[in-house]
Amino acid sequence: MFLATATTLHVLLNKRDPRAAFGWIGLCWLLPFLGPATYGLLGINRVAQHGRRLHGLSVPRPRALPGHSDDLPLIQLQRIGGAVSGLPLLGGNRVQPLRNAEAAYPQMLAAVSAAQHSLWIGSYIFDTAGACRKFFDALAAAVARGVSVKVLVDGFGEWYSFPHAVGRMRRRGIDAARFLPPRLLPPSLSVNLRNHRKTMIVDGTVAWTGGMNISNSYLARRASKRTCDTHFRVDGPVVVQLAATFARDWAFATRESLLLPIPPERAGNARARVIGGGPDEDLDKLVLVLLGAVSAAHRTIHIMTPYFLPPRELAAALQAAALRGVEVEVILPYHSNLRYVDWAARHAMRYLLEQGVRLYFSPKPFDHSKLLMVDGVYSFVGSANLDPRSLRLNFELGLEVFDPGLCAELEKVFNESRARSQRVDLAAHLQRPLTARLRDSVFWLFSPYL
Repeated sequence: MFLATATTLHVLLNKRDPRAAFGWIGLCWLLPFLGPATYGLLGINRVAQHGRRLHGLSVPRPRALPGHSDDLPLIQLQRIGGAVSGLPLLGGNRVQPLRNAEAAYPQMLAAVSAAQHSLWIGSYIFDTAGACRKFFDALAAAVARGVSVKVLVDGFGEWYSFPHAVGRMRRRGIDAARFLPPRLLPPSLSVNLRNHRKTMIVDGTVAWTGGMNISNSYLARRASKRTCDTHFRVDGPVVVQLAATFARDWAFATRESLLLPIPPERAGNARARVIGGGPDEDLDKLVLVLLGAVSAAHRTIHIMTPYFLPPRELAAALQAAALRGVEVEVILPYHSNLRYVDWAARHAMRYLLEQGVRLYFSPKPFDHSKLLMVDGVYSFVGSANLDPRSLRLNFELGLEVFDPGLCAELEKVFNESRARSQRVDLAAHLQRPLTARLRDSVFWLFSPYL
């Protein structure tokens, strides 16, 4: 009784999501011993506490910094990004989309081979065999010629491949670390607090980021096994913001401080800014920026996402945009690699369809792209999916870009995918078998945890 009461008080004082709070409280009273123990292992966010110890006192709410430009469209959206991130919107960048691993991996490998001073890589998954072995060889060669190499792999994502990446890298002399590795003693089972960011910074001058892991699934020949994705090469001053995000993650995992590079020279005309999100933050930065983008739209909102479980406030913003005449279109896989997430997503689709949001199912191969384009001038890309795990539980990295040229290139990707996809019909969706609708509803109840 005492444990259940104490745990209930902790939940009430610390949880922001009422459904999550209700679930934990119910578990603690149904299972008075196992419930509090499970909450102690899995339910307490120790990441925020660790981050505050690492960086000193709790950082106050960030203030807007100069960097927006009144001559650009969506001025309110520029201000939102600055207010939540505390970072300036930097001009002079070039952001190049790279469709699939066939375009991204050769560029990245060539950059690793040409690195002269420093090489920082962060990835959720880092495969150790097959075609991805080329990355190991290139990293080891970089170390041999005196390049400072730092590789950060998520402690949970590392288990997707065997042998595990970090141990294998260390045996080859590569300075590699795990982010929040799961362990029993002392207990650290942060399954819900993962580092989902994907970044590579070479010599502090050029970077790659987006949704692409270093994984053999991107090179599979069979459509049923293959993963498609859109990654990005970034040149220009915003590279230093990407480097700062990696450096913070590295310090979090290793307590080693890295010296940030000097901001690179101008490389293009795009204005860009990094929006980081994670459980160590006081604000739901990604949600706020996405809400701002949807609310600022006048003509079009085009979204590609592998998983579509938007929080209630974002779903409402999409509905409101459609009702005021904005063309709102979302492409998601008919079958992702997480079938239970697909089922949960299907339950909530009717409420979007009823208000005029157009939804499309893309066929195999599974498309892992995370793209948001607004009015042909604004793009939001990065590692975050439109689901509770990405938007509130994981460490994610978003890059907002004000550039009609980039938006036009991403619209081509979107249009090609839409041409292959099937539009979801509201009447047919409502006529699914009762068993399917019940299944989807049950999994939707667990959507805050999926």
